[in-house]
Amino acid sequence: MTDLRKTVERFWATAEAGEWDAFADTLAEDVTYTLPQTRERISGRERYVRFNREYPADWHLRVERIVAEPGQVVTWLHFTVGLEEMYGISFFTGDESGRISAVTDFWPEPYEPPAGREHLVERY
Repeated sequence: MTDLRKTVERFWATAEAGEWDAFADTLAEDVTYTLPQTRERISGRERYVRFNREYPADWHLRVERIVAEPGQVVTWLHFTVGLEEMYGISFFTGDESGRISAVTDFWPEPYEPPAGREHLVERY
């Protein structure tokens, strides 16, 4: 099996650059993309590439961290969409050829912490 971490690094680099043919090359033909928070799923390379290509905004990403083991990779990302900033967590599974066969994305919303723990935490 090829190194899935390197494939995921190429996946994000080509997404950031808008190099959609190279992006597609990181994906298995039958890739599945899942967004649990919105209960959406996209099946197939062509549809997933189109979903990213047609995203309706000027977005950019920076990989904050990658954790990898054979066949599985997790990334923590910083995204900007226009003036909005957000973080995402993506889980990747690879196939036997080293391509990405499944992606699951989580986009947690920031929120204010509950009162009563100010003496224990530092806000940044």
